[in-house]
Amino acid sequence: MIVLASASAARLALLRSAGLDPKVIVSGVDEDAFTAYSPAALSLVLAKAKAEKVAGELEDGLVIGCDSILELDGRGYGKPGTPEEATERWRILRGRTGRLVTGHCVIDVAAGKQAAETATTVVHFGSPSEEEIAAYVATGEPLNLAGGFSIEGRGGWFVEGIEGDHGNVLGLSLPLLRDLFDQLGYTVSAFWR
Repeated sequence: MIVLASASAARLALLRSAGLDPKVIVSGVDEDAFTAYSPAALSLVLAKAKAEKVAGELEDGLVIGCDSILELDGRGYGKPGTPEEATERWRILRGRTGRLVTGHCVIDVAAGKQAAETATTVVHFGSPSEEEIAAYVATGEPLNLAGGFSIEGRGGWFVEGIEGDHGNVLGLSLPLLRDLFDQLGYTVSAFWR
């Protein structure tokens, strides 16, 4: 059994389009309760915390935990919780280049083993006008999304390009996930439906 310890519709859709049909169990981890020395380290700490919390409720299965943070000038930007915060975020991002870092953790519950790592994708942001930022924020899309944008939604209009894994910007790197499965002794194709 594959379990996704995330409420992210984008992660679930990505796994389903790649042939897996995971059960979703949301961890409920309070992300604000954790700190780390860098945005990348924090994304890994949170991915592990989410996977471990869900794994602790199960007797078997492979649990996938992920967490994404946008890093710009060494500072981490998580989910903007309010329209005002999302507006300010986009004023900071426009015309700049950031790094979307996603921590990944896979736990083999029955074996009591885990494998974890981060994936990074460089994101080049466009320069939306004040009117475009206001219109985008008014859609509600940037709220509760890492970095305050979705490359697959309306936010895609304001992303000029990426360097690296596109799936990672959605919140999950399939190549990295395959490597983590391999480290635990599993071939991902064995789980394809």
